[in-house]
Amino acid sequence: MAKVFVQGAGFGYGSQDVFNEINCKIDSGEIFCIVGPNGCGKTTFIDCLLGILKLNEGDIFLEGQNIKTMTPGEIAKLISYVPQLHEKTFPYLVKEIVMMGRAAYTGWFSSPSKEDSEIAESVLDMVGLGDFKNKPYTQLSGGEGQLVMIARALAQKASVIVMDEPTAHLDFRHEMKVLETIVKLVKDTRLSVIMATHFPNHAFYFENNRIPTSVALMSDMTFSQIGSPSNVLSEANIKKLYNINAKVVSYPISSDTELKQIIPINSNIDSGTIA
Repeated sequence: MAKVFVQGAGFGYGSQDVFNEINCKIDSGEIFCIVGPNGCGKTTFIDCLLGILKLNEGDIFLEGQNIKTMTPGEIAKLISYVPQLHEKTFPYLVKEIVMMGRAAYTGWFSSPSKEDSEIAESVLDMVGLGDFKNKPYTQLSGGEGQLVMIARALAQKASVIVMDEPTAHLDFRHEMKVLETIVKLVKDTRLSVIMATHFPNHAFYFENNRIPTSVALMSDMTFSQIGSPSNVLSEANIKKLYNINAKVVSYPISSDTELKQIIPINSNIDSGTIA
């Protein structure tokens, strides 16, 4: 059974459609990357997956259960969320931020249990921040803060994590750290990841690391293509999706591994050369 199964999904505000006829499935241990230009509906689709917005048509199933029949607490036990940006307003300790991921398991008038505390510490160790547990969250760098958000999502013990552009505001080192953490988590725990990203190379990174990876190209209010990065992220598709010229290159980094990357050339689609 697929971890997530989407059938004929459509959503709009009033008479304005945002997306329609979306069909996809995400299996255990798979990374599903959604790529597309600004405003194509990626975040709206994510909000529907999380149950924040209700579909106008179609269905979303989490581990065989239709989210239309589920409470927010039930959904939170099956799917968690990592935002692209989280405001560090109050100086909670890192461990306290992570324990917020246990809210679905805690009663309205209950305090976090010893088990909740132990889970928070274990997931911080998983993302390499065990030594930061008693540090104020407001003192962390952007990359460290994003790893805390991943730890908070892991604390929910959901088998699916949704990430909305998780590296959008990070420098090269912290972007790589987040990507490496995602790869390790998927390999070690068979976690399923749904990730909206503006960087198609992220999909190649996961594929280069031998993670089962699918890419959905979002355009014209639907998923125009779904497939492996090597099959879907072609120069022709990048040109159609983003209206730019690009080259897909491969470079051998070992005897049995090639690194694939997309190199943007220019935005002059009437030209095939570098401006």
